Amino acid sequence: MGKYLDLARRARTCDKSDLSDESPQSVVAEQVIYNLSDSFGRLNRFCRTFQALERRCPEHVGVADWQQAVDDARRFLAHWGDQADAFGWTSRDLFGLHKPPNTPAPSYRRLSRYDETGLFWLLKGRPVVALTEATAAIQNPTGNVTTYRRHNKPALGPVGDSLNELK
Repeated sequence: MGKYLDLARRARTCDKSDLSDESPQSVVAEQVIYNLSDSFGRLNRFCRTFQALERRCPEHVGVADWQQAVDDARRFLAHWGDQADAFGWTSRDLFGLHKPPNTPAPSYRRLSRYDETGLFWLLKGRPVVALTEATAAIQNPTGNVTTYRRHNKPALGPVGDSLNELK
């Protein structure tokens, strides 16, 4: 187990502006690495991506959405990480975001593109209750279940709202 923690420590990048190793922040960072290792059961392939997400809010994403996604990712990976890995889920399936245009409009939000948004951005605090190779079942507060599909997500909205039907 020690070698995995060393790998996790090396995967974490630090700026020269970070405080010294004896600072309270570095102690907290070390505890986060240990907690990640404990939470995920083992160092799976999503750990590095999770650490990158945890470090910095992506451009054109609200801070509240980012913080919620980090919490949802931590909870999901602790419970479903190994199964998602075994089913072939990729980091893009879980963490994915739309690539921003070169000059985005001031109102541009990366989360507005459902077809390119990963599972963690859509959970919004709701738990995943079942996982398959192609879907994740999300429990809503009302008791209803929403199905997130890994593939074939509609880009334009509900079924029947396609440009192909305008021909």
